[in-house]
Amino acid sequence: MAAAAPPRALSVELRRDLLAGVLAPRRPGDRVRASHPRQPQENIRCGQLMSINFNSRSLPCPPCHCAQMALPNTRIAYPPDVGKHTGVLAYELVQGSLVQWNSFMDKSIPDPPTAVLLHGILGSRKNWGSFAKRLAQEFPMWQFLLVDLRCHGDSASIKKREPHTVASTALDVLKLIVQLRLTPRVLVGHSFGGKVALSMVEQAAKPLARPVRVWVLDATPGKVRAGGDGEDHPAELIESLKRMPMQVSSKQEVVDALIKEQFSVDVAQWVATNLRRSSPLHSLPSSSFSWIFDLDGISEMYRSYEETNLWGIVENVPRGVHINFLKAERSLHRWALEDLQRIHAAEELAADEGGGVEMHVLEDAGHWVHADNPDGLFRILSSTFRIETTIRGMQN
Repeated sequence: MAAAAPPRALSVELRRDLLAGVLAPRRPGDRVRASHPRQPQENIRCGQLMSINFNSRSLPCPPCHCAQMALPNTRIAYPPDVGKHTGVLAYELVQGSLVQWNSFMDKSIPDPPTAVLLHGILGSRKNWGSFAKRLAQEFPMWQFLLVDLRCHGDSASIKKREPHTVASTALDVLKLIVQLRLTPRVLVGHSFGGKVALSMVEQAAKPLARPVRVWVLDATPGKVRAGGDGEDHPAELIESLKRMPMQVSSKQEVVDALIKEQFSVDVAQWVATNLRRSSPLHSLPSSSFSWIFDLDGISEMYRSYEETNLWGIVENVPRGVHINFLKAERSLHRWALEDLQRIHAAEELAADEGGGVEMHVLEDAGHWVHADNPDGLFRILSSTFRIETTIRGMQN
């Protein structure tokens, strides 16, 4: 198969759409899409969009599998078959109780403030589910777009053109945002997703017409360093998974095999959440499970993650963009002294140029920041949503 044109080479039409549909402020009279006011405790179908009000119930939180409570007065909005209807990526919208909007109905009101949450390699949008509900509870005017990146989760069945890179993954998300007619104020990416968020800023036209705050969680803009003994090794994990059969009899079979290969119990159990039952529960002779990701594509994505260098966008931040790096206190191998020094130098330079770069440290956390210390991460990220909510109130 012939390789696609590099993602940076956007068509004139797409560049115009990105400017008009994503980054430019709404003009009076512009038509956007919104939902009818919803009734409490009911499922409401609005065209192709279903909105659900959640009662409190226990949900798993990968990779640690702790039980967290889904908070009341939040909702998840998604098409019944997200892959078919978007043709781009599978997604969910977690909306605060004050959000009265969806992308499938036209109303002459602006879209609510939106944050995009991006997972890492071998993850899925479910990694952010409990955390997004908590944010929506605290900030009820906001909505949170959770995306399954290409080759992952429900997006794995949506055929995407090669190459499978950080840049092409970022372009997928930009296309989805255009299709949903959203104007994101905040981009949050964990690990691989952090580089995707930076690439989204790099590919969009500069300067940005509206402020955008980017959070890169436990990832640097450049070199990816392998872990030491007892730490995670994603490339080796991907290769181990590729050697396994496409179907297995149980999730425990995978967990046991990975532990035998010296991967931690937490990582093994988290990876097993990517297995989906492929035969009926009571079928004979036994049930089976299959993977919900494209491992060949993911392997290519991880190589791109290792090779992609986005220091340029950090050291030349567009006006109106604020980039926040969050270092997990126990995630030592990812952060060299030269990375930290370079980020601090970019902080000073950005302040002089009308942009922003900032470094944060999350205490008592390893790489899985939203599982290791969700309370600490929530406190740090909350400052962004308070600032943006205040700015929006002043503009109105």
